[in-house]
Amino acid sequence: MTHNHGDLAGLTQAEAARRLKQYGPNRLQPATQRALLLQFLAHFRNPLVLILLVASGISALTGDVTGALIIGVIVGMSVTLDFVQAYRAGRAAEQLALQVAVTATVLRDGQPCELTVSELVPGDVVRLSAGDLVPADARVLLANDFFVNQAQLTGEPYPVEKRAEAAPAAPDWALEDDDAVFMGSSVVSGSAHVLLGRTGSATALGQIAVSLADPAPPTAFEIGTRHFGLLIMRLTVLLVLFTLLVNVAFQRSLLESFLFAVA
Repeated sequence: MTHNHGDLAGLTQAEAARRLKQYGPNRLQPATQRALLLQFLAHFRNPLVLILLVASGISALTGDVTGALIIGVIVGMSVTLDFVQAYRAGRAAEQLALQVAVTATVLRDGQPCELTVSELVPGDVVRLSAGDLVPADARVLLANDFFVNQAQLTGEPYPVEKRAEAAPAAPDWALEDDDAVFMGSSVVSGSAHVLLGRTGSATALGQIAVSLADPAPPTAFEIGTRHFGLLIMRLTVLLVLFTLLVNVAFQRSLLESFLFAVA
């Protein structure tokens, strides 16, 4: 069954080169990663963590090494857990970037040729057969018992049949569209010619990778914790200064007054 969209002859090399400049290479953009040490240290910027670290340092200076160690271990475990969770999210985005084909059979100037996936552009006609990975989001032009597995997008483990539709499909690229296939899906059986519509980070898989790489917005609990930590920090400074001033007014030793105020 054929599709009314597109030309099975594919693009010309000149038009493909123009579109490659316009849309960019067909690959998921890797997230810019800071050094692991900097990523880890960034998790210490929480006010409560800073207060606990200061308390740990003062405990050590006043001879309470056990208390300092306990506080330090708790802070270290908390920050490490937070870092590991963020790091795993970043790794998940990198793994998505690997779940695409390396080469694909493309029709250029009416002739099939093997090209790396990064060279594909919207408008290319690609041949797919059993065992191939879909290199970009595409519409089916011609299908022969064409079944794909798109579990990485829908969670549905069973293959679904994709076929060409006589009527134009809606432009929203719903996963349920019978004539739409998506980057990273695997061809289980049959064969097809597909017309690429979205490439690179514009694909459904690309949008997932982008959302995983972006820092998650703070939750209401995290915002509340940060505000509470800032409040505790202000109160701590004020109480230390007040207690220190009172002790100095009574002509106590400055060092003893400071330690008493911190306590």
